[in-house]
Amino acid sequence: MSGLVTLHGLGRERLTGILDKAEGYVGRGPSTDFSGATVTNAFFEPSTRTRLSFERAAHRLGAHVMSFSPELSSASKGESFKDTILTLTAIGTDVLIVRHRLADAAALAAGWSARPVINGGVGSREHPTQTLIDALTLRQEFGRLDGLRMAIVGDIRGSRVARGHLIALPTMGVELTLVGPTPFLPQENPWGVRTSTDLDDELGDVDVVYLLRIQAERGSAATIPSIAGYARRYGMNAERLSMMKPTGVVMHPGPMNRGVEIDDSIADGERSLVLRQVANGVPVRMAVITEALEGGR
Repeated sequence: MSGLVTLHGLGRERLTGILDKAEGYVGRGPSTDFSGATVTNAFFEPSTRTRLSFERAAHRLGAHVMSFSPELSSASKGESFKDTILTLTAIGTDVLIVRHRLADAAALAAGWSARPVINGGVGSREHPTQTLIDALTLRQEFGRLDGLRMAIVGDIRGSRVARGHLIALPTMGVELTLVGPTPFLPQENPWGVRTSTDLDDELGDVDVVYLLRIQAERGSAATIPSIAGYARRYGMNAERLSMMKPTGVVMHPGPMNRGVEIDDSIADGERSLVLRQVANGVPVRMAVITEALEGGR
């Protein structure tokens, strides 16, 4: 059984192989490669980009999609997460994609289900496919990952995207610096990466500024004096963009809080890779679903 629960333990060769497979799906039309297969989105948290791109990816592979909504299910009546996963498996699915507030949700589901599980974002632990999407986007933009310098800016402590990047991007040669106010930086730094509380000091040395929203739903906003003060110190605007290399780019995994971590002119500007990240969600998730379906047969 194959799936993608975590990026931990995936070496450079495996990660590069997924990116290569995803690149092969860029621009590819619909297929019947997995006609008859069923992919289930078990999303216990709200999502736009992740849910829809997983659905689009499965459809382009010829698979049928079942989408689970907790508010319309027996979960609203008190059914446990475990029983929901067992039910979805028993109904009949070939792959389960799990998104949940619990950090161990994907690993738990993989232990309960006899089908491959893909982590669609769990707790503040990890969001593997977003990391792969961003790696592919960078490789397309720069032609390489080795030697790129990225500043991840914002609520790193509450971000599952940042955790995934810290696990995998250095393996592929990207040098990371974590930037934000002290309450947003990790209390521990097992990855050994640089940290900084001054974004302006970092801008001239990086190829990529990767912006994160404030995770208000996890209480992060209460740990800083004000949102307006945060925007002044860490928001990406035209002045800060001018401090970067001419080839430097800006990324954001969404959803964006415009006027806080990113100004409109930057989000919609020529040096923003935001929409390319969104578009790359489909081929990357096609690649991950393909590996899961091939491994589960």
